[in-house]
Amino acid sequence: MRRRVVVTGLGAVTPLGLSVNETWDALLAGKSGVGPITRFDASDLTTRIAAELKGFKPEAFMDPKEIRRNDPFVHYALAAAVQAADDARLDTAKMDTARLGVVVGSGIGGVTTWEHQHRILMERGPDRVSPLFVPMMIINMAAGQISIRFGARGPNFAPVSACTSGAHAVGEAYRFIRDDAADAVIAGGSESPLTLLSMAGFCSMKAMSTRNEEPERASRPFDAERDGFVMGEGAGIVILEELGHARRRGARIYAELAGYGLSGDAHHITAPSPDGEGAARSMRLSMADAGIQPHEVGYINAHGTSTPLNDKFETIAVKSVFGEHARKLALGSTKSMTGHLLGAAGGLEFIITLLVVTKGRIPPTINYEHPDPECDLDCVPNKARLQEVEVALTNSLGFGGHNATLAVRRFVE
Repeated sequence: MRRRVVVTGLGAVTPLGLSVNETWDALLAGKSGVGPITRFDASDLTTRIAAELKGFKPEAFMDPKEIRRNDPFVHYALAAAVQAADDARLDTAKMDTARLGVVVGSGIGGVTTWEHQHRILMERGPDRVSPLFVPMMIINMAAGQISIRFGARGPNFAPVSACTSGAHAVGEAYRFIRDDAADAVIAGGSESPLTLLSMAGFCSMKAMSTRNEEPERASRPFDAERDGFVMGEGAGIVILEELGHARRRGARIYAELAGYGLSGDAHHITAPSPDGEGAARSMRLSMADAGIQPHEVGYINAHGTSTPLNDKFETIAVKSVFGEHARKLALGSTKSMTGHLLGAAGGLEFIITLLVVTKGRIPPTINYEHPDPECDLDCVPNKARLQEVEVALTNSLGFGGHNATLAVRRFVE
């Protein structure tokens, strides 16, 4: 008999707030987290805007020595993990920690450390490169540090699949619990990509919006005048548990993670498949895994990056999966407000999707001003909606043709 997987704790640090509640309130208010870059001098870049964290203080979660020995993407991951564990009232002293896992992904990892240490190498020579360079830079260290913090000795690894990393992390954690390899898993994604080098790379690709004079209006998924994504940073972490394990310790249950689908486009290193076949297959697999029929789905948190190709092809994919029902469901993109958190997006957007199911409110897709006939589904334009949703999906699509879909269902005994 398949083990059921439920969500008992949520944690996030995002461009909209330093907690899940702050972020959720800002989403419902249609607030943008995008503004001019303050982290470094961006004046030579074609894109000079981003969705930065505001007021984040790692010392609230780590001691000064830990802060110095870890990259910001680990700071964010630990902050969100501590919040999620506190929210779940997770007492590891009363748990079999060999059955507690950690799966936390990232798309870029310690790029801040990489860039800083490369500058030291060029200016001061190889003997001045920090002995902590490698452990600070490698992507698995968010999962590693979280496991150390909580004494989690179960399955522990870090998916690296570009913008699908966080969703893959939650999905693989779900599988560990479902298949009896763990009773609880700390899962999600974290990213701190806002450096001059990474911004320059994405600018060279012409992937980002250049609406520098009106940053709050730059991320506009499904709008006909969209011109690229806006980079963001932060982390979204959840506590997943086997239903019986959660019940035995009296945990509050938010919702059920009911299904997980994943696929590959096998098409192009950056562009999604034009027919949306990979994303469509991912959605179908997640629903089949959950035993969900297409007509049951009321909301999809779209990958919705605000790039011309992604939004068009994701719309095609949804239509191919849902047929006429596609026009009855809501297909919103919260990246219009948070920006694109790359490898952390899947973790954060899973939390948002879960809150839609539990709270009966759907955040808007802001900056929707010019209808695009090729993106003609209901994106919940500009204003949050009061609507009960029993079943929802969240899509994550990454460079390299990686696709993942998570299916959330309202919890019933």
